[in-house]
Amino acid sequence: MDKVRAKKHLGQHFLNDESIAKSIADSLTNNGYSKVLEIGPGMGVLTKYLLEKKDLTTYVVEIDTESVEYLQAHYLKLSDKIFEKDFLKHNWKDVFKNEQFAIIGNFPYNISSQILFKTLEMKDQVPEFSGMFQKEVAERACATHGNKTYGIVSVLVQAFYDTEYLFTVSENVFTPPPKVKSGVMRMTRKENYQLPCDEKLFFRVVKTAFQQRRKTMRNSLKSFNLPDEIRNKEIFTKRPEQLPVADFISLTQLIAQNI
Repeated sequence: MDKVRAKKHLGQHFLNDESIAKSIADSLTNNGYSKVLEIGPGMGVLTKYLLEKKDLTTYVVEIDTESVEYLQAHYLKLSDKIFEKDFLKHNWKDVFKNEQFAIIGNFPYNISSQILFKTLEMKDQVPEFSGMFQKEVAERACATHGNKTYGIVSVLVQAFYDTEYLFTVSENVFTPPPKVKSGVMRMTRKENYQLPCDEKLFFRVVKTAFQQRRKTMRNSLKSFNLPDEIRNKEIFTKRPEQLPVADFISLTQLIAQNI
C-alpha cells in the first residue's frame, strides 16, 4: 500500500483511506468518454484505482515537483501522461484536441470553485466530472432553489450539468486532517446543454442577482436599467435563491429583449 506523505500544498489534504479512494474512482460511469484527467493526484492514492480501469486512459496534472517525481517512479503506466502544470492556466485542448474526457480528483479546497468554473469553460469536452470537495462546496453545487446554500455555483453548474451529492467523507481520513468534512459529488452533462439564451448574459445576470441575494430581483438587477413594465413582472418580486435555473434562463431572455 502506498503511504501518503504528511504534507500539504496549495490547500490540499492528502487522502489516506484506500476504500474512499476506490469509491471516488468508481463514481465514474465511463459513459461517453475513454479518457480521464485527474487533478492533483499527490502520491497517487486515487490514481492507482483509475489505472485499474481497462477501458479508461488516465492523465494527471500535478503542480508539485516532489509529487510528480513520486508518480513517475511508482506509476510507470502513466509514462507521458503526467503534466506538471497548473490545471487552471493550461489549455487542455493541446492535450485532448477535440476528444471528450472526464475530470476527477481530490480537489484542493482553496481553488475548488475555480476548478468548477474552469470545467464550465470546457463543458463541450467534459461530459462527466466527479470528485471530492470541501463538503459545503459540494453541497452548494448540488443545492436546489429555495435552499440557503443555493447560489451562483448552483445555478451556473446546473445550467449545464445534472448534479449528484454522493457521500460525505470524515476529516479523519486525511493527512493532515482538515477542519471540515468533505463531500463527493458527480456532475453529468445534460443531453441538451446549450442554453436557449446568450450565455455571457446569463452568467452576468446570475452573478449580479446573487451579489445582493437578500434583495428582490427588482433591486438586485437595477444596473440593467430595465423599463418599469418589465421590472413590475412577478419574477422581479422574488429573491434569487427562489428561482430555479429555468427561471434564470427565462429572465436572461427577457432582459436580452429589453436592454
